[in-house]
Amino acid sequence: MATIRTGNKSVLLVVDLQVGVVKDAWDIQRIVKNVKHAVDSARQHKVPVIWVQHSDEQLQSGSPQWQWVPELIPLQDELQIHKHFHSSFEQTSLDQNLATMGASHIILAGAATNWCIRSTAYAALERGYDLTLVSDCHTTEDMLLSDGSRIEASCIILELNVAMTWLNYPGRNNKAVSAKELSFEHIA
Repeated sequence: MATIRTGNKSVLLVVDLQVGVVKDAWDIQRIVKNVKHAVDSARQHKVPVIWVQHSDEQLQSGSPQWQWVPELIPLQDELQIHKHFHSSFEQTSLDQNLATMGASHIILAGAATNWCIRSTAYAALERGYDLTLVSDCHTTEDMLLSDGSRIEASCIILELNVAMTWLNYPGRNNKAVSAKELSFEHIA
């Protein structure tokens, strides 16, 4: 059962915008530009930016493919979380770090929409966090299914954006907003 979080702080969570994760991602240059804008705005308004970086057998820690895309580099004092599963919460210190910060609201951006972003969004809501998915700050690649059919990346992205506006959890708020609509002015 989910618990409702104490605290009133927000954080920007940037997930897996790594060279190997986004090499074939849909509209990646626009997405990276939007995420950079969100990161710069969060920093300007003193909203913590937390970086989550994935590694596994295909994405070896320290390899060129594991590195952040060059436009998005964490500052030395920004928290970095290393994960091995789709959810940014699974077997990481993210939940404990957010509790220590007094964070109850996660603003989410990154890749891949259908795996790590979806898993992290649902995990955050199930753990009692309010969630804002930045609708034009996450991406993925087309999915080619075993029967030869294809699910377009743009449809995967749209579906998760719609889901984040329609989901209903008790005592929590969730939504999807564009990078232009995202405002850190009244967020602490």
